[in-house]
Amino acid sequence: MNDQVSFGYEEVAPDEKTRRVGAVFSNVAKKYDIMNDAMSGGMHRLWKDRFVKRVKPQPGEAILDMAGGTGDIAFRMAAAGASVTVSDINQDMLDVGVERAMERGIDGLVWSCQNAEELSFSSRTFDAYTIAFGIRNVTRIDHALAEAHRVLKFGGRFYCLEFSATEWPGFKEVYDVYSHKLVPRIGQAIAGDADSYRYLIESIRRFPSMPAFEGMIRNAGFVNTRVEPILGGLVAIHSGWKV
Repeated sequence: MNDQVSFGYEEVAPDEKTRRVGAVFSNVAKKYDIMNDAMSGGMHRLWKDRFVKRVKPQPGEAILDMAGGTGDIAFRMAAAGASVTVSDINQDMLDVGVERAMERGIDGLVWSCQNAEELSFSSRTFDAYTIAFGIRNVTRIDHALAEAHRVLKFGGRFYCLEFSATEWPGFKEVYDVYSHKLVPRIGQAIAGDADSYRYLIESIRRFPSMPAFEGMIRNAGFVNTRVEPILGGLVAIHSGWKV
């Protein structure tokens, strides 16, 4: 049995990946949102708006925003009146999120340091589970999907926003050059850290294809799964229901 997992283009032991991913996000936490703007030209904000529109958060319902770190998704859902628990394995990312919430005067969010593969929440607790640009950094994705299914109520919905591989001819080649050559340089210039952003780009390349990931979501027990590609699949919204 192969007990190694991918860390970018490397194969490492699971515990080593967890440690190294933690170090990556501790390193980039303070500059994470600035870098998102720089790398996507601000488009990540539109993707997140579209994602939350698909989730349709409702007043009073309980939502778990996993890998929610700096609060981008949670702030949007809380504005709709949902009761949001923001969870992340990295306390440095959560600290940035708490600080941002205080600056914006956003109250009522619950902040909880959690490993997506081993959540401490009781089964059938949440109406919805969201994870944006976080699932590819999980050491064992199948474990995280199983936990997402467990903590959702019957009738609960799962939504994931994640990078994938664009299927648009021409754009794919341009993006490959941009991401591999320029993103690490942008990371060095803005965050003083080229290596962390090199890993983040490599992790996108190692992530399963849209059909393969949809299959993993179904294997975790979700039904009525759907994939909504954005920019030809550069980014995709995955969804499923627990019945």
